[in-house]
Amino acid sequence: MVHQYKLNGYNIVLDTASGSVHTVDEVAYDIIAMYKTHSPDEIVREIMNKYGHLDDVNEGEILECIEDIRALEAAGKLYSTDVYEGLATGFKNNSKVVKALCLHVAHTCNLNCSYCFASQGKYQGDRALMSFEVGKRALDFLMENSGTRRNLEVDFFGGEPSLNFDVVKRLVEYARSVEGERGKNFRFTYTTNGMILTDEMMEFLNKECHNVVLSLDGRKEVNDHFRVDYAGRGSYDTIVPNFKKLVESRGGKGYYVRGTYTHNNVDFTNDIIHMADLGFTELSMEPVVCPPGDPYALTEEDLPRLFEQYEILAKEMIKRKREGRPFTFYHYMLDLKHGPCIYKRITGCGSGTEYMAVTPWGDLYPCHQFVGDEKYLLGNIWDGVKNTAVQDEFRSCNAYSREECRTCWAQLYCSGGCAANSYHATGSIGGVYKYGCELFKKRIECAVMLNIANSEE
Repeated sequence: MVHQYKLNGYNIVLDTASGSVHTVDEVAYDIIAMYKTHSPDEIVREIMNKYGHLDDVNEGEILECIEDIRALEAAGKLYSTDVYEGLATGFKNNSKVVKALCLHVAHTCNLNCSYCFASQGKYQGDRALMSFEVGKRALDFLMENSGTRRNLEVDFFGGEPSLNFDVVKRLVEYARSVEGERGKNFRFTYTTNGMILTDEMMEFLNKECHNVVLSLDGRKEVNDHFRVDYAGRGSYDTIVPNFKKLVESRGGKGYYVRGTYTHNNVDFTNDIIHMADLGFTELSMEPVVCPPGDPYALTEEDLPRLFEQYEILAKEMIKRKREGRPFTFYHYMLDLKHGPCIYKRITGCGSGTEYMAVTPWGDLYPCHQFVGDEKYLLGNIWDGVKNTAVQDEFRSCNAYSREECRTCWAQLYCSGGCAANSYHATGSIGGVYKYGCELFKKRIECAVMLNIANSEE
C-alpha cells in the first residue's frame, strides 16, 4: 500500500509495508499516483497535458520516471507486498510472559480534575492505598511470570502515588534486593501531578526511576480550568516550580511533561510551546477521551483545527531545532531506520497479555484504563489470570484484527490502536475509535515530514 500526501512544501510518498519514504517532485508525485491504474501511454498523455509547458518535462523524462518506479517496486521499496498479516495472531499467542505492571499504589488523589478517566483516582470504587504486602506480591508475580525475560517495567501510578510514597520506596528497595539473584532488572516509572513533590522524593526518583511523567496541561489558564484541588484552586503555581526543580535535578533527561487537551483548548500547540518556553524539552499532549455529551469532548468540528495545530507544531519544532533550542514531542518520535521491530508494529502495547494493571488490593486488569470495570477483571496476583476468555480477546487485538485496519496505510504505525480507546468509544475492544484514528494519522504524517526536514540539516 502506498500513501501520498503534501505537507510543508514536501511531496511525500510512504510505502507502508516496507516503511520506505520518498520525497519527489510534482511530476513524479503524479506519476506514482497513476502508476498502478494507468498504462505508460496514458501516463505520458496526462502528464504532458498538465506539465508539458515546463522545459524539463518531455516524453522521455516521463518514461524514465516510470522505469525508476518499476525499479523501486522490484526492490520492495514501493508498492511492496504486506507479508505480516499471517504473523499477527501467532506472535501474540506465542507470547506467554508478563513484561510490565502498572502498580496502582494509590486509588486516591489530591486533585479533583473533572476530566479524569479514573474518577479522581477512585476508579469507580473506594479510595484505597496499596499495602507493602500487596505490592511485594505484585513484584513477585511479575518475576514469576516473566519467563527468561530479564528487563521488567513497573509504573507507579494512581491517583497520585506520592500519597503512598513510603510504600513506593519499600517496594523499590525490595525489588533491588532480589533482582540480582532472580536474574531480573527492574526499570521504574513514576507518574505524578507534582503537588507534594519534596526534595527527598526528587532525590529518590532521580536515583531509582528510569522515567518520570509529570502532569501539566500547559498555559496557566488552561491547566487551572481542570487541574484543581478540592477547594477549586488551580495547581499551576504549585507544580511548575516543582517540575522545574525536578527536571533540573535530573539533568533534563528521563522525564516527560504530559498534558491533555480538550474542546476548551483546541489551540493546544500554544500549550506545548508554553511548556517548551518554561524550559521543558520532553513533551507530550494527549487528546481527551470522554463521552461525546461532555462539554469538553472533542467534536467533528474541531478536527480541521486539530490537524492544523499538529502541522503548526511540526513546523515550530523544525524552526526551533534550526535555532538551537529543540524540544521533543512524544507522538513525533518516529525512527524511520531502526524501529520499532515488526513484532511491536503488529502486536501493539501488549495490554492484557504482556502488560497488566494491579489494584491496591491485588486484582489484575488489562491496563489502567479498564480498572474498575468488572467485565475486564482478569484475576489477581495470587492466583494469576483466571479470566482467560478476556485475555484471549486481548490476544486477538493486533494491526489486522479490524477490517478497517487492513486497508489503512497507518496500520503498522498504530498497531491497531488503543484497545481502551476503542472500548470507551464503541463498547468493544475490537471496535474502531475513528476520531482517534484521524488524529493518529495526522500525527504520523507530521512525524514523517519532520524526519525528512531534519535529515536535510
